Amino acid sequence: MKALVALILLVQLPIHQAVPAAPPAPLGCDDPESEAAAEFAVNYINGHSHHGYKFALNRIDNIRVLPQGLNNDVIFLELDLLETTCHILSPTPLANCTVRSFTQHAVEGDCDVKLQKRDGTLSVLASKCHSHADSSEDVLQLCPDCPLLASLNNTDVLTTVTAALNDHNSKTADAYLRLLEIGRARIQHHPAHSVSVEFAVAATNCSAEEAKTNVEACQLLPEEESNFGFCTATRVIRPSEDLRVDCQLYGHQVPTPDTPFPCQDTSAGLLPSAAQGFTNHNLRLSHNNPVASESSSSEFPTSVLSAKSVAKRAVAEVAQHDKVPRPVGFVPPPPPCPGKIRHFKI
Repeated sequence: MKALVALILLVQLPIHQAVPAAPPAPLGCDDPESEAAAEFAVNYINGHSHHGYKFALNRIDNIRVLPQGLNNDVIFLELDLLETTCHILSPTPLANCTVRSFTQHAVEGDCDVKLQKRDGTLSVLASKCHSHADSSEDVLQLCPDCPLLASLNNTDVLTTVTAALNDHNSKTADAYLRLLEIGRARIQHHPAHSVSVEFAVAATNCSAEEAKTNVEACQLLPEEESNFGFCTATRVIRPSEDLRVDCQLYGHQVPTPDTPFPCQDTSAGLLPSAAQGFTNHNLRLSHNNPVASESSSSEFPTSVLSAKSVAKRAVAEVAQHDKVPRPVGFVPPPPPCPGKIRHFKI
């Protein structure tokens, strides 16, 4: 009797049961789709910065994708960036910009970016960034004689910038240049006491010769004729005074929809950074898209893990996998995040 009941129940079972689809594998930090999203985000960050230098991607710390519907995803990125030698006003493509070396007292940027990918097209919904210089102790440990970043309002820094700009304007027959902002400065005490500075400039409507008689009348060129530039200078204070200056103008840049010029509104002049009193321009970019839909809130979810948490979880997962017997030669897959370091870790 029991056998008959079991047979009847077996017959009543559906022949084909629907198997729920497995959720898609989490996107890895080094996947092509992740790298494309990160590249878009970095270009956006550089395109909306108005001070300091362009930043390059160093590592994707974390990525999270939230499906919003058919062909519509929201992507959360945590990015590590490094400062390059290209000022934000420079027309040089980011791919051709050199990341500052560790011994040049590197500056790191940390960014959280929220993207939307709709029908294959990316857009930025929100972004939060900040940056900080590497510690002086780390630099000196590797390079005891390397010059360290100095405050932008340091007296020796201000004196060097003024002397360098005056020196350039006194020796040129071209346009008179005005200071826009001090980009960075480093001071070295041994074997010689020297100050190295970098600063952004802009051409005025006066020649250097005309400025000698009435410098107050020299105004920055209007936007349609704007011409920005960049200067580097080194001033040796001891054992003997010496000054070396190099200024280059970029020429007038015409922004296009495909390659927006980041500082086209700076014809009014970037505020000189001397009063800030910091060693580097903070990548303090915060943006929220006012037209973001409710389903794509501009807030970053608390469930997006920090890079350290992700790394710890990945190590724990690999360790757990190692407890399970594996075929000979089995190599556990690498954790999906954080991704590879492209330059160096601060």
